[in-house]
Parts: sequence; structure tokens; C-alpha cells
Amino acid sequence: MELSERKKKILCAAVEEYIRECSPITSGGIKDTTLLDCSTATLRSELNTLEAMGFLKQLHTSGGRVPTAQGYRYYVENLLEEGSATSGQLDEVKDIITSRTSSLNDIVSKIAKVVSKATNYPTVVMMDGYENLVLSEFKLLPLIEDKVMVLIGTITGYITETIDVKASVQDCDDASKYLTNHFKGETLGYMIENIEQFEKGMHGEIAAFQAVVNSLIHGLKRLNKQRYLDVRREGSVKLLEDNIEEGKKILNVLENENELSSMLEMSGKGDVEVTVGDENDSCSVVKAPICVNGKQLASIGVIGPQRMDYAGIASALKVVIDSLKDIKGE
Repeated sequence: MELSERKKKILCAAVEEYIRECSPITSGGIKDTTLLDCSTATLRSELNTLEAMGFLKQLHTSGGRVPTAQGYRYYVENLLEEGSATSGQLDEVKDIITSRTSSLNDIVSKIAKVVSKATNYPTVVMMDGYENLVLSEFKLLPLIEDKVMVLIGTITGYITETIDVKASVQDCDDASKYLTNHFKGETLGYMIENIEQFEKGMHGEIAAFQAVVNSLIHGLKRLNKQRYLDVRREGSVKLLEDNIEEGKKILNVLENENELSSMLEMSGKGDVEVTVGDENDSCSVVKAPICVNGKQLASIGVIGPQRMDYAGIASALKVVIDSLKDIKGE
């Protein structure tokens, strides 16, 4: 729905004032905020029109107005078209990302925690793009009770997998060298799809550690089908302090893995996407894909009520995803 520039400015100012103050919007408050060169009576008329169009609603006949879900959505659409990341935000994320000696799950968890603390809202990261991880090295270590620990280095961090197979130190060393030599620089998905062809072409080379390789591939196929969710609840206390009922709804969502997975699905329409909760469902989400080398590895979402700081959160997520985009394969 097209709005005049004045109506657009008034609506965006109204939404931002309500997010900031959590109190109904008045023509006087808008005049102070926007510094528009028009009378209070004109602003009152514009607010009446925005209400009639469904962007605002009046809680009481003599009271001010608050944004509707439609109003929030219009604000968010304009925000995502015009917004850009603020330099200097979330420098801690860049430090986490540049350290690739941590496990991938630890890196994901640390990023979620930093974003949650920075935005003051609960944050969720969903890992579901293991097949796009670019491999750098393999290290296999024999354990007791016929188990082998596998450390898989990637350009973003390492992942671990324990496989049930009996293997000697020599078998593990040979398998480590073989896998690193043939799959360094390739994706995990490529390795899973093509390992059988490599086995056929080099059967003699891997015959001694065939069982190790087979067990590893079975474990990686299982890992590739999994979704890893990391939920950080920093900011939950503030939600309960602001509005107990809204806070409870959001905390209930954080306990539901299926609902979280659905909320974090990306449509591919943009770097940052926003879903504004309906009037009866106060849960909104600002989310973004986490991509490395142009491939999506995960998605990150900040969960909150309708009245959340969309601009600040979108900017914070933009910093995160732009920092990750800078990572290149080695």
C-alpha cells in the first residue's frame, strides 16, 4: 500500500516512538519527534487516516494510538529497504569468527550469546547446512572400547564425530591422511556423494582402513540430516519485566524445537527477514542466513514481541552475516 512521504514519515516515527516509550502515540508526541512543518491538527488528521487504513489502532476513544501488525510490517519493509549495518557494532563477533580452532557448535553458541546480549532479546541459531561446510583436514584418534574420535577441520571451525569401529593407531593415521589429501577444499556434501567413487578407484590404498572410512561416512550422513539448535535466553528477564504475558509466550516458543525450526526457515528473499506476529500471537522474529563462501550453513533469529527494536536487531544481524561472508576457504 503506497503512502505519501509525510504519512510514511509519521507512521515510521509512530512505530519507533511506541517501541521506545511503550506508550500510546499522540499528535503532540509525533510533532516533537518528526519536526514536520505542519500543525498538530494536521498531524491528528494524518493519524486518523493511518488508523482508517489499518496501520494504527486506538485503544480508547480519548487515548492515543498504537501500531497494528500491519503497521509494524510496513515499518519493517521500509526499514529493510533503507537500513544498513552500523560500523563498530558487535566487534566481539568478528573475534569469534576469526578464531577457527574452536568447535563449530561452540562458535555458533558464542555468536548467539553475543547477539542476544547486544539486542537484549532471546536468540536462536539453527545449523542445518552441514553439507556446505568446506573441509580442511581430518584427524582420527582411536579410543577405548572400539571407538574412534574424528576431528573434522572446516574453514569456520571443527566438528567432532565418534564412530563405533575398531581401529589401530596406524589405521587412523592412514585414514586421516587419505581423507585430508582427497577432500581438502571440498564440501562435506561432495565427500558424502563421491566417497564411493574414490573407494573404487583406490581400493588398494584404503583396504587396510576400509572399516574406518565406512563407519565415518555413515556417521557423517547421519550428521548431515540433523538440525542443531542453540538457544540463548539472555534478555528473557527483560521480556518478563516489560510484559509478563508476552514474555511467557516467547519463553514457551523457545522450548518448542519444531516451532523454532519453522520460524528460522529462510525464504531467500533477502539478507535479513522479519516476521511480525499477529495481534493474538505476540511473537515476532528477525532472522538472517549465516553463509560462508556463498553457501548457507545456518540461520540466526532474534525472538521478541511485536514491540521490539527491529532497526537495532536488523543492524546487528547485518554485521554478523557480513562478517561471516568475509571468510574464504584456504
